[in-house]
Amino acid sequence: MQKTLANNYKAYQLHVISFIAALFVIYPDITWLPYDLEKLTDVAKGNYIVFFLFRYLYFVGLIFSLVKLNLANIVTPVFKKRLLYNIGITILAYILYGIISFILYAKIKHFGSLVLFQFAIIATLSTLMGHILLLYTEKRKRETEIEELKIQNLQSQYDALTNQINPHFFFNSLNGLTALIHKQDNEKTLTYINKLSDVFRYILQSDKKGIVTLGEELAFVDAFRFMMEVRFANKLSFEINIPEESTAYQLPVLSILPILDNIVVHNMIDSEHKMNVSIYLNREKELVISNPVYPKLFAPVTNGTGLKNLENRFLLLMGKEVRVENKEDTFNVYLPLKQLV
Repeated sequence: MQKTLANNYKAYQLHVISFIAALFVIYPDITWLPYDLEKLTDVAKGNYIVFFLFRYLYFVGLIFSLVKLNLANIVTPVFKKRLLYNIGITILAYILYGIISFILYAKIKHFGSLVLFQFAIIATLSTLMGHILLLYTEKRKRETEIEELKIQNLQSQYDALTNQINPHFFFNSLNGLTALIHKQDNEKTLTYINKLSDVFRYILQSDKKGIVTLGEELAFVDAFRFMMEVRFANKLSFEINIPEESTAYQLPVLSILPILDNIVVHNMIDSEHKMNVSIYLNREKELVISNPVYPKLFAPVTNGTGLKNLENRFLLLMGKEVRVENKEDTFNVYLPLKQLV
């Protein structure tokens, strides 16, 4: 990740930052430069200016190296640890600078207390800049992730709509209705039509909702399960055990639908493999959807994004994670709920 952070900033950007920061550090020397030059001969003035430029460029190089090191190699996010790393490197840089300045320009001013103070400022300033750039990059990364989650949330809602209101679902619904009409069971037929209407209405209105109560979601499940029980001729049944006082808990809209759809798509449901779906709350106040596993002989063709999109929606809207437990004979999904304060 740190290598990526360093790559986020081009070399010229870090150079600009380094030149400006070094100018800030050496500014006291700039203000005194005219007074220092007045006391020197022409030759000494030239040497003084050359060494002054060397010191400025040395500061630039040190700041550039420290900032880049902070972004690329120092992995700790703790500011104090970063500062200690930078101080250690700066001490070595100060010793090297002292040796060079003594050899080229043997004047104590150029590696004395003022310069030592400037190196201390560089260590602190470089740590601050590296830390700020790190925080800024992390902030941008989180914002990008949130935007991606928002897009995925919209996509998951769209997928839920298109996956359910498609010709396959529509014709299965009509087939169930046709079967009831042939049986001349008028009461059950009217109930089926009402439940079908409730299912379509809930799905169509889901794009206007983010979080709904567990009661609303269970009312949708009740309508959906009636249709599924008719479709599978009572080979698929639901056991819902939710206390009335818990129906005010909240969760993202259409959370249960992709799980139920996943059960139907991935399992055999027939006379020998009767499917019983259990929906209940555990001790951690998670909504548990559990079903026995009857794998199909041939793996179904799916895009595999249903549960993944559901997990992303919970992260975005609830800040909580969905847990999936795939045992040999049982498949459990745990949905965290939001409790009203």
